[in-house]
Amino acid sequence: MSKKAENPFRVSIDEQVEAIMFGAEYGDSQLYEAMKEELRQRLVEARQEDRPLRVYAGYDPSAPDIHLGHTITLRKLKQFQDFGHHVTFLIGTFTAMVGDTSDKTSGRPRKTRKETEAAAGSYAAQCFKILDEQKTEVRYNADWLAPLSFADVVELTSNFTVQQFLARDNYKNRLEAGDPVGLHEFLYPVMQGYDAVELRCDVQIGATEQLFNIMAGRKLQQIAGQKPSIPITYPILVGVDGTERMSKSKGNYIGIDEPPEEQFGKTMSVSDETMLEFIKYVTRWPREEYGRIRSALTSGELHPMEAKKNLAWEIASMYHGDDAADRAQAHFERIHQKRKLPKHLPELEVAPGTKILDLLVESGAAPSKSQARRLVEGRGVKLDGEVVASHDHQIENEEILQVGKRRFFQLRRSQALPS
Repeated sequence: MSKKAENPFRVSIDEQVEAIMFGAEYGDSQLYEAMKEELRQRLVEARQEDRPLRVYAGYDPSAPDIHLGHTITLRKLKQFQDFGHHVTFLIGTFTAMVGDTSDKTSGRPRKTRKETEAAAGSYAAQCFKILDEQKTEVRYNADWLAPLSFADVVELTSNFTVQQFLARDNYKNRLEAGDPVGLHEFLYPVMQGYDAVELRCDVQIGATEQLFNIMAGRKLQQIAGQKPSIPITYPILVGVDGTERMSKSKGNYIGIDEPPEEQFGKTMSVSDETMLEFIKYVTRWPREEYGRIRSALTSGELHPMEAKKNLAWEIASMYHGDDAADRAQAHFERIHQKRKLPKHLPELEVAPGTKILDLLVESGAAPSKSQARRLVEGRGVKLDGEVVASHDHQIENEEILQVGKRRFFQLRRSQALPS
């Protein structure tokens, strides 16, 4: 990380506050105004002390890919960076092994240390698609949470009551439904709270569902003699299905490392309402642009399809560049609007008699035979435009294989016999 500090007050305090608080949600307008004023006052104090704010957001590496949902807070961190403040990208290598159930209706599967460490390496690399690597401090909370003794844990938990946890809707609803709530789940907010103490942060950014956890950090900071951090929370992004939160496990996500054609095509599939949320939270566009687009859509000046194309291009451009975004748009229009095949199809050599399930797995179109079977049963596999009706189907000809809406392969005959 660069040691050269930038002037965090080259942009006015009012402008910083308005930019950072745009899109923030607390579920309570009075709390929003209170946190907005706290941020303003902390910026005034920092200017008087001639220092940047210390800002962080934590990410539990539960899967190897960062998706657009993660980028809401990453882009807010980038705004703080651009304003000259100190940003820490915290990877929850310890908290991921417990799992945050703040937004869950059931317990969360715990991750092993090996799974967590593998995903952590991927997160550390992907975050720099948005953050400035030279201005970002990357930390891992296993560095301070793992060494805590049992006595330390007892001391930390003594600052909270069981009633505080049971008052939370997600726990209360699960208990009323007779579903189990693990004792270890109560430790998660305490651990996240201790992160704030360790980082001595002024601001913690997170999802609205994490507000309880962030407030726990404020309390522990005060007990430790620190100024309490200011929570700034944003809503969880809805996935491409328009109903559930974006999640790789649900298959409704757009990964920032996905090919531009995938990003473009998935964005074009979202609802108009979801499109507006994407525009508001996951683009580089200024907040004024969101208002302009929303007004133009309402008045009929802008067609939703055109707005969605602009959004899809922006997302592909952010992570792959303008040229790749142009190619992704041309690909989409060829496939979905003009009903033409891609110009260049990847070729697969296939022996006559190869079963369709084996081909789907060998080509990488499906991770397993069970998933391949589901693709076929869901009418998601075509040969030369015809739906493959049976999972026992065998390949005999040189055909065009289509998997889903966006994956195509040219099958070429090989002389090898199928296994």
